[in-house]
This record gives sequence, structure tokens and C-alpha cells, in this order.
Amino acid sequence: MAKFTFIGGIHPYDGKALSKDKPMKAVLPKGDLVYPLSQHIGAPAVALVQKGDRVLTGQKIAQAQGFVSAPIYATVSGTVKAIEPRRVVTGEPVMSIVVENDLLYEEVTYPPRKSLEKMSREEIIAAVQEAGVVGMGGAGFPTHVKLSVKDPDQIAYVIVNCAECEPYLTSDYRRMIEEPEKIIDGLKVILQLFPKARGVLAVEDNKPDCIRQFAKLVKEEPKITVASLKTKYPQGSERQLIYAVTGRAIHSGKLPADVGCIVDNVDTVVAINAAVREGRPLMHRIVTVTGDAVAQPQNFIVRIGTNYHELIEEAGGFRTEPEKIISGGPMMGFALFDLDVPTTKTASALLCLTKDEVSAMEPSACINCGRCAQVCPGRVVPKLLAEYAEHDDLDAFVAHEGMECCECGCCSYICPAKRPLTQAIKSARRMVLAQRKKK
Repeated sequence: MAKFTFIGGIHPYDGKALSKDKPMKAVLPKGDLVYPLSQHIGAPAVALVQKGDRVLTGQKIAQAQGFVSAPIYATVSGTVKAIEPRRVVTGEPVMSIVVENDLLYEEVTYPPRKSLEKMSREEIIAAVQEAGVVGMGGAGFPTHVKLSVKDPDQIAYVIVNCAECEPYLTSDYRRMIEEPEKIIDGLKVILQLFPKARGVLAVEDNKPDCIRQFAKLVKEEPKITVASLKTKYPQGSERQLIYAVTGRAIHSGKLPADVGCIVDNVDTVVAINAAVREGRPLMHRIVTVTGDAVAQPQNFIVRIGTNYHELIEEAGGFRTEPEKIISGGPMMGFALFDLDVPTTKTASALLCLTKDEVSAMEPSACINCGRCAQVCPGRVVPKLLAEYAEHDDLDAFVAHEGMECCECGCCSYICPAKRPLTQAIKSARRMVLAQRKKK
């Protein structure tokens, strides 16, 4: 089988052995559940409940505000304790619904669904929208918006992003090993929307067991194939994945649909399947709790809103006190200063490290070695972009393709001078986007 890849990239220590061979474990939260009203790109949801209301598992507690937005559902039964700002993983306060868990886990009754074959395109998309499904690979873009392309016949590929290239993360791997049928069924739901598309399960070749399993399950499916990707970070980045699988290039000003592609993460596809076939809203996700500071690294099936402290307890607590805790992976995650934050729709991992190697590094002057440009998957020159960012020269930053950066961190990782290139470029990109929004 041919190996699909892209130009650039790096091979960091992957750390996956810590948790990859342990089966998923469902976690029942014990304390309060916190539901930030903004867990997605777009307008925040609007609360449908008030303080003192009793809610059930699966009850809608916040309504989408506009087309680019997503509703939120209670994941336990209990009483609304407060609607107030609570901190999220980025450190900012976000208006949230706080539910006091009654530990009964009483659930609503979901209405019966039509069979997939009898559902119209509009009904399928409406089911995904009503369920509050968003991109669970980290972006949080409302999935119904992604599926609502102008011309469905122009979509040639529906790609399931099974790469999981971020170091330490193994949640997608466990889903692929334990529940591959749910992924394939979710892919079939999406293919129902795009009659001329073929489905691709894109898996890095460091997961040969997943590749074999998928190949066996889809051998009688003429519209679905398995692509074996070369193991390399950031193979799972949307633009790099599209190029690796299809050879089609896409820049920052375009969407995947503009080159005939739809890309969804493993957990997102499973959520689509549950929404359309079972009428179940998005209430759970798999979170990898790992790192050398964790006593028992594992993947947990988590009810959205669960406090991170409870996940650490489920993992046996800390083996040693961590110097660094990251929400997500080491390349693109957010460093945490407090574990008293909730899991959200976009939470993928909790990484706890005994040593903070990055903060111990002392940046020095650039030696003009060119390594950052060699590994950059966006084919830009990070050294130049970082200099423009540091001097607030946003015009030069844009002129030299600064918006093509996908913020993967390859340049900072490879830099022998240990310069914070990605951080500088990321800051400039935010300023450019803010200026464009004002205009």
C-alpha cells in the first residue's frame, strides 16, 4: 500500500506507549458539571435554563445563536446551580451553566429516528445541527455548517482524519481499535450527503492494526478506501492531510470544500453517526490522560462538563508533582495553571509532565540555519515571519504569507537556537485577523 505524505514535518517523540494499549474507560462525574456557552467557533449558545431548574441527561440547556453556533446538552441529571463566568483551559472566563450533579443520571427519552436511507439531505444536516456536533479534533467548527456546501456534487472526497499525529494522544487510536464500526457507519452517513464522493479512512502507518481492521471491514464497500499515511507530524493537519490523500493544495483563504473535500475527525464522525441514526446529542468525548507524571495513563469516555481534577483522580493521581500540565498535546495544546476547569466538546487530552523542558531553554540569536523553513508544512520562512511579528510589521507579515502558518509548532521544535517562532507568528496572525474583522 502506498504511503501518503506532504512536504516538511518533523518526527518528535510520540509518547503514545503510555496509554495506547489500555481500553477506554467510562467515567461518571461526581461533582458539579460546568458547561461553557462558547465551546465552538461562532456565536455563543444562549442558556435555556435558569438557576434552580432541574435538568435531565440529554436535555438541551443552551440554544444555538445563529447558523454558525451549536446547542449544548446536559450530560447528567441535577439542578442548575448558577449561570456565571467560569474559567476554561485558555484561562479566560466564559459564561457557563453550572449543574449540581444529583448522581441519579436520569435521562430523557430520545424520539425514534427514520432509517438513514429514508432521510433527506436536509433532515440529516438538521439532525447533526440539533445534536450540537462540532469539530472535535480541536477547532470546534459547527459540523452542520461544514456539511452545508453549496454544490454537493462538487465534493469528491470525504476524509476521516484518523492520523492522530499529535504526540501522546491515543484517544482516536482506542476508538479505531474498539469501535471501528461506529466510524465507518458515521462515514456512510456523510457519504449519503455527497453522491459523487468517495470515503477515505486516512491512518498513519504507525497504527498497522487499525489499517488492517479498517481494510477488512470496508473490503465490500466500493465507495470507501483506506489510505496509509506516512507517520510524520503534522500529518493530521487539515491542509496537509488533504494534500497527502488527494494531491490537492489549499491555502488559508479557502475551505476544504473549495477543493472538493470534507474532512472530519474520528470522534466527530462517531458523533454524527449517533446524532443521525440514534437521535443522541453530543454529550461524551474520549480524553487521553497521560504523561510521565500520571500514575495510570488511560483514555476515558468523559461526559462533557466534567472537571479535570476528577480525570486525574480516575488516572490514579500524580506519580510525581508535574512541572507542566497541558490541555491537548505538547505541540498545539494550552498550558494550564489550574486544573479546576471543565472538559468541553474540543477537549482531547490532559498531558502532565514531570519536567517543563521548554521553559528551561534559553533562546539565543538566530544562526540562519534554515531548518525552520525545511520542516515548515506551510512552505513559508518562519524566521522572517517571526521577525516581522516582533517588529509589528503586519504588512510584511502578510506579504510573506504569514497567514499560511498552521501554528503546528514544527519551527519552534526544530530551532537549535530555541527561539519561540510559533508563538510570535501566532500572535501576529491574531492581530491580522482582528484587523480584518474590524474592516
